[in-house]
Amino acid sequence: MESIVTTSYSVYFNQNAYDALNKHLASKSYSTLFIIVDENTYEYCLPSFMGAITGDYHFEVLEIESGEIHKNISTCNNLWEALSDLDADRKSLIINLGGGVVTDLGGFVASTFKRGIDFINVPTTLLAMVDASVGGKTGVDLGALKNQIGVINQPAMVLVVSEFLKTLEERQLQSGYAEMLKHGLIQSSPYWETLKSVSTFDGLDTMIFTSVSIKNKVVTEDPTEQGLRKILNFGHTLGHAIESYFLESTEHETLLHGEAIAIGMILEGFLAHKLSGLSESEMEDIKSTFLNRYEKVEFTDQDIQNILSLLKFDKKNSHGKINFVLLEKIGEPVIDVQIPPNLYREAFAYYKEQ
Repeated sequence: MESIVTTSYSVYFNQNAYDALNKHLASKSYSTLFIIVDENTYEYCLPSFMGAITGDYHFEVLEIESGEIHKNISTCNNLWEALSDLDADRKSLIINLGGGVVTDLGGFVASTFKRGIDFINVPTTLLAMVDASVGGKTGVDLGALKNQIGVINQPAMVLVVSEFLKTLEERQLQSGYAEMLKHGLIQSSPYWETLKSVSTFDGLDTMIFTSVSIKNKVVTEDPTEQGLRKILNFGHTLGHAIESYFLESTEHETLLHGEAIAIGMILEGFLAHKLSGLSESEMEDIKSTFLNRYEKVEFTDQDIQNILSLLKFDKKNSHGKINFVLLEKIGEPVIDVQIPPNLYREAFAYYKEQ
């Protein structure tokens, strides 16, 4: 499979990814080499990854705890101290081998240590492959608030090896698939239709390539999220608020990112029908597609109130206004839409309906 060229690096796939990595390592004179993993990628991904590297290199492996709850400055501090203790310098390289927590956090650590050292992302989850692989967003959460601290900084390369998907449970694959469905909703009605018909997660290479290409096209036109890039946040304004609320709640099971975003896309599909011209049939198509794949979540009135109170922290907000990405039709988004407050609860009521 051919590579995808971004404005400053390339995304390589499968065996081409390993070939590109070995060529890169051979052409550079890195002083020290580090690999950041969590306990899962240490066990299930690191052995095959290391087995594909040719050449006589010594890697220091830095392990963090898995899960969104550990995507914070405290984890970064531990990694910065470890890098310092192991004599990392500005000519060091960090390889982030893991899901979105590892790639986001590891990219932030690399971008800030010694004012920035090279890093390579090797996403091992479907979500990270189609989302974190392009765009250069790095960062951590602030408490339960998603991605409040970070910088946009590009990796040296991204390596997408679909073999790693075999290490994932079904729930993790479904979480990543929500972002792929979003790519169809914001850019391509035919791609949305293709994704809807998929019943198995075997042989996703072509669709992963399509999703990465869609995101790359958007990011290339708007690298710093001043306009068009905001469309990638469809479903995320309410979805991130839901994810953050469930992350800090002691009464609810934590939702995976894609599970929360799936709810957000149903809610924001309803808002799009009310405000930006999305047809009723397409609104219902969005709802039925996600509810066929993702279990419905129960929200109390208090839950909804707490979720809505988190909207003020959304990164797209400006001048005190909460800005939404909505759809005029499937494949045609519109940005910077403000929502009349009464519609929020109507959207949740729509979600609750059978």
